[in-house]
Amino acid sequence: MDHFQLINGELHCEDVPLTEIAADVGTPVYVYSTATMRRHVAALREGLHGLPDPLIAYAVKANPNSAVIATLANLGLGADVVSGGEYRRARTAGVPADKIVFSGVGKTEEEMRLALEGGLYQFNLESLAEAEMLSGVASAMGVTAPVAFRINPDVGAGGHAKITTGAAENKFGIAIAEAVEAYARAAALPGLNVQGIAVHIGSQLTSLDPLERAFRRVGELIGQLRASGHEITSADLGGGLGVPYDPALPSPPSPADYGGMVRSVTEGWNTRLVFEPGRLIVGNAGVLLSRVIRVKPGSTDPFVIVDAAMNDLMRPALYDAWHRIEAVRPSGNRRTANVVGPVCETGDTFATGRDMDEVCAGELVVFRTAGAYAAAMSSTYNSRPLTPEVLVDGSRWAVVRPRVDIDRLIAADRTPEWLGGCADDSSS
Repeated sequence: MDHFQLINGELHCEDVPLTEIAADVGTPVYVYSTATMRRHVAALREGLHGLPDPLIAYAVKANPNSAVIATLANLGLGADVVSGGEYRRARTAGVPADKIVFSGVGKTEEEMRLALEGGLYQFNLESLAEAEMLSGVASAMGVTAPVAFRINPDVGAGGHAKITTGAAENKFGIAIAEAVEAYARAAALPGLNVQGIAVHIGSQLTSLDPLERAFRRVGELIGQLRASGHEITSADLGGGLGVPYDPALPSPPSPADYGGMVRSVTEGWNTRLVFEPGRLIVGNAGVLLSRVIRVKPGSTDPFVIVDAAMNDLMRPALYDAWHRIEAVRPSGNRRTANVVGPVCETGDTFATGRDMDEVCAGELVVFRTAGAYAAAMSSTYNSRPLTPEVLVDGSRWAVVRPRVDIDRLIAADRTPEWLGGCADDSSS
């Protein structure tokens, strides 16, 4: 459930009409619902009820807006980060250091130092080479780094190939068959406290079966590691639970069903469990609000050309992702249409042959379930302004990322002297 509802024939975000935001901020614009985020956090907590002191670390990559992170930090969530920039965003937004998990396959020495200086709950390491690098950094700083190894359980999770992470051919983690040796070698390195194990097999999962199979393998490995003398006190089970995009497809498992499976599988592990939800928390909490530029005849179906484009919402072009498209003021009439943006790419297509609300030039539409992996991936391709973001809380709303317009984009460029520009003396 989300908090985007029709009130008197007009789509609102909570108590705010989307037409008001469009008039004041312009389009395209992302709009986020605080009430929806709160509800999803509560549903996940209820689903995990009964687990001893679980750490819910919001996956910042899903939506890194500082206002979103601060909203979730105020609800007691931690953060799963995959870069130094995400670490800084989480800390600036109020996430306590001891609730931050640093994941990612390519951590640099600089990022390691940043997190060790600021503090964190755990590094999730993805290779022995990374463990050796972190050992060197921590030892040079005179500190001890809390670590877990991310295990690749070789469990195919289905879904789009570009968002699966738990198969043997994926770049993530160490092979489960090599884990015991990796833990033995890491335990001998100075500056490391090997405390946990981590797994994450993919994103937008619509079945509990692959998750359960991966978790059972992790449980078996915990037993092997403890038998080898390792004290395993934390188990990071990742994120990945899907959200409903296309109503024609089966609904993903509920947090309650997920929590029931986790309680069953992890009984007796005697570890603190860590979860990294991202899409589950913010996916349905956001929409992309756009205005129809014109409707153009097509060979079969008309083209509804909107002012949002693939630079604003990359998921359809990148993943063939499906987003529900609705009129802000639906007339009740329907038609089959193709929805496209103005970018000079055939890939700038949001929907083909879609049964949808009939809309005309000047009318507003929304792309639903756009709170995750949407604004975070936006760009300025075709020299288009960077999309603004708005946060709504009841009847209140605020711009939480202003539109970065073309003047600011041009001003960020530097033209060298030989092309008639002024020398950049900013470092003098």
